[in-house]
Amino acid sequence: MSEHTQQTKSVAVGIATAMLVGGAIAIGVLISTRGIHLTKTPIYPKDNRQLSNIPTETTNWTRLGSDRVESAEVLEVLGTENYLSRDYIEKDPKDPSRTVLLALHGAYYTGGIDTVPHIPERCFVGGGLQQSISSHSRALTIDTTNWTVDRSVPKEFGGINGKVYTVRLSNDRTMTDSPGLRVRLPRNVAPDTPIMMRFSEFIGGGKPIYAGYFFIANGQTKANANDVRALAFNLEDDYSFYLRVQINSNSVESMDEFVAASSELISEIIGEIMRCVPDWTRVDQGLYPPSESQNNNEHD
Repeated sequence: MSEHTQQTKSVAVGIATAMLVGGAIAIGVLISTRGIHLTKTPIYPKDNRQLSNIPTETTNWTRLGSDRVESAEVLEVLGTENYLSRDYIEKDPKDPSRTVLLALHGAYYTGGIDTVPHIPERCFVGGGLQQSISSHSRALTIDTTNWTVDRSVPKEFGGINGKVYTVRLSNDRTMTDSPGLRVRLPRNVAPDTPIMMRFSEFIGGGKPIYAGYFFIANGQTKANANDVRALAFNLEDDYSFYLRVQINSNSVESMDEFVAASSELISEIIGEIMRCVPDWTRVDQGLYPPSESQNNNEHD
């Protein structure tokens, strides 16, 4: 190799190295100046409230039997120990000839968000069922009569039109441990902007199985699993979490009946569900989770 060629090669290597180093520095500066967070910190609801604290009774539904306790093998696949598997039965059947039973499932994840694999389209089909109707999202019919705008939230920390809504919990002490408490709702939810839920139908022997789910992630709801990872990995957020809320039933006669029953149950427990996730408005304001100094002041 000639001296000229060797010098040219050395210059090229030097330029490439400089570009890589310069690029790394530029990315580092960009991350620093733009407030980008590539690593997410786990975050938990106030007092680390568990999904099992969701009331066993509502106005129109009550628990049937005991909450299911999953095996160690199932928990390893599930990837979290904060979960809920509970059956609800309607108190006053609308059809006297039969009773509707809904299976409520919930699972809370925080920190490193993976591919959100635990959805019926994957798990049910993997278990041998066949999907008979394409998955589709539908709006839940929620009773919003006791929703009000939280006037204490500054507009810049609000959601739709700069507003955050709250829902009031039941006054019945058999249905909540905090009667009358107002709880903030997801920031993308309002009386005229309902919660969307993704519904599917499966067959595999016996009656069809209906399933519906949605996610609460970093203060918003999403009905599509593909949207959750992007939301929970917002590069400007320090923290990430998502809660999967799912309902199954094989005791209904149609998808419309299943949507109506799911809407009623979610309508009656949405405030309690929101107590099991961080209040994202406070997170955005820097008020939660409390800093070490705040914790020390609280204990002084």
